[in-house]
Amino acid sequence: MATFAEFDRRNYRTVDAVTGYDGWAATYEQTVMDEMDLALLERLRRPEWGRVRRAADLGCGTGRTGGWLRGQGITHIDGVDASAGMLERAEVRGAHTSLRRRDVRDTGLPDDTYDLVIASLIDEHLPELAPFYAEAGRLAAPDAHCVVVSYHPQFMMVTGMPTHYTSGSGEPVAISTHLHLISEHVTAATAAGWTLTAMAEALVDDRWLERKPKWADLRGHPFTMATVWSRP
Repeated sequence: MATFAEFDRRNYRTVDAVTGYDGWAATYEQTVMDEMDLALLERLRRPEWGRVRRAADLGCGTGRTGGWLRGQGITHIDGVDASAGMLERAEVRGAHTSLRRRDVRDTGLPDDTYDLVIASLIDEHLPELAPFYAEAGRLAAPDAHCVVVSYHPQFMMVTGMPTHYTSGSGEPVAISTHLHLISEHVTAATAAGWTLTAMAEALVDDRWLERKPKWADLRGHPFTMATVWSRP
């Protein structure tokens, strides 16, 4: 099994996810682009967003995903995140029905309740995927979907770039990053009873290069991906 440490080219000082996102919370909205995640969600034909009654937003961060789900007409969205700093900003946004500070692998949310379990750009902070998919399965109602937006493993391997932010002092700080192959997602999800039903990938294109011209050599490479899982 490959590890991110084999590919890391930055060697930044690294902190754990809670410390990192607390430190990043104030500037997170200015550094994350919609093309990374929300644009991928818009491309998906499953699930049918308008039919979702209750959603669990795991690793909800500042509420960007929750806000997008609200825009699709979903009225009950419970958010979970381990970072108090991110939750403070999600509270201000007001997209969620409830917010709680918990681990995405142990959310404390009720069993068999949600038509949709969604997680965006968090799985790279999990050493193992199985506990996450098992928790998503516990939360899922019959016929539910699980949507996971991830950094594409090829992008992580080619660039050697960890998830990172710039601290108030100007220092780049990495947040503990783990590499998960697509096969690892499939193995962990299917073991938890999920079936892959859709997938979309975002490529580095002209829109990206307008913002990040230094990425010219990455044109055409996959950057992020969205997987959609169903459960009978």
